[in-house]
Amino acid sequence: MTVQQQQATIPTVLVYEDDPGFPPQVNMPVPHPVPHLDTQPFPTAIAESVPQPDGAGPGTEAFRYWVAADALSRASQTWGPLVPTGTQWHPTVGRALTAHLNAGNDLNAFYDRKGLWFFRRTVQGVTVASCESSEVVEHETGHAILDALRPQLFDAASAEAAALHEAFGDISALLTSLGLESLRIAVLAETQGDLELSSRVSRMAEQLGWAIRQGHPNVVDSDCLRNLSNSFFYRDPVELPPSAPANLLSSEPHSFSRLFSGAFLKVVAGIFRQQDLQDQAGLALAAQTAGQLLVDAVVAAPVVSAYYAQVAGHMIAADQRRNGGKYGPSLRSAFIRHGILSLEAATSITEPEVARKAAAIAEATPGGGADEGLTAVTIHGSTYGLTQPLTLCAPAQERRFGIAGSDPAGGSVRPADPERVATSYLEDLFRRGRIEVPEEHRSGAAIADDSPTRLKTHEITRSTTGEGLALIRRCFD
Repeated sequence: MTVQQQQATIPTVLVYEDDPGFPPQVNMPVPHPVPHLDTQPFPTAIAESVPQPDGAGPGTEAFRYWVAADALSRASQTWGPLVPTGTQWHPTVGRALTAHLNAGNDLNAFYDRKGLWFFRRTVQGVTVASCESSEVVEHETGHAILDALRPQLFDAASAEAAALHEAFGDISALLTSLGLESLRIAVLAETQGDLELSSRVSRMAEQLGWAIRQGHPNVVDSDCLRNLSNSFFYRDPVELPPSAPANLLSSEPHSFSRLFSGAFLKVVAGIFRQQDLQDQAGLALAAQTAGQLLVDAVVAAPVVSAYYAQVAGHMIAADQRRNGGKYGPSLRSAFIRHGILSLEAATSITEPEVARKAAAIAEATPGGGADEGLTAVTIHGSTYGLTQPLTLCAPAQERRFGIAGSDPAGGSVRPADPERVATSYLEDLFRRGRIEVPEEHRSGAAIADDSPTRLKTHEITRSTTGEGLALIRRCFD
């Protein structure tokens, strides 16, 4: 039997490789082999019944199932080889991460330590199902991957920690897309080899972005939900407004995430330029190399107020350990251009400095206690209309590198102290109406947004210590 004959006998399903796009079917479905969800070390599952792989097309439940299954499988295959041995889903997830494909009427999706939840809504006659976008599925899977690597970030009261989660989700979609030869060929043709340019893989969730724009024209990009091809420059999120139009930066995690995901796209582009192979195979290697450096960094970087800078610094350190610093120029350039590292910070992470701190970096392991690296900060609950003092998990681990982001006027930004970071984060959540405050914890001057249409990502609950209240996260949406 020839190779062609063997391939012809492999059962296939129709899927979108990245996103439906808009208008509908601007990206046409293609056949992929029937996906296997039991992929180690990140097995996944789908709550809905398994349909027959019968070639069902867009708009059918069978098609949506296979798009989601294909994306889940490919995301697991992307991250599995990059994570430390023994990495598993967060314990509350269970053995397999379960996706729920029809969780309700909304233009959204989220990860909540129990599974992945995908919503749908009909807009101008078009049913937009978030599970029908591989990019959305891969983004949400990225949240679960990062939670497996660094569970400390889940409840961290820090805009940069939350935004890193969102950036990691978009990076998950990017790297999973670049795992497909067909998309690597397409993006090289679209960008003429300049991967920093806007492309099919840099534009996240085009269809979902279109649907959101119909009711809220300014909250997402003009041609997608978010674009990794951007030029946003770092500002300390405690100095930013809690929300802003899509063309401006705010402390809202999805908005602020674009700094890091934008820098990461430039890292991939820079590594690709440094390689001998300037074809789709070279792009695959560049993506895998950048992904490995990111995993190394998020495992080792301390959870601090200037968290972006620490992750960037640890990517440079990981490159020095793994590659002898070969890709240092690309890493430094990317993070300097977005202001994540100041010029002074980028040049201070030298080989001797990394060698001096190698033992501490090597001791960093994934997992650990849920609040390892976080400091409990108790504030007056009455300030926020609460009946008792409120405890926040402030990012206050010991810094490994004395580095920070860039001040647009020159030099480095002085990182805010952990308590200010935590209280600023809390106040932004209140301003955006993202906190569920049960009646029993409200005073007469309670600050609570009871809108049923606004998803609550956090809630106020009784502290596990038995004293006062605590802010905990429900989900990443």
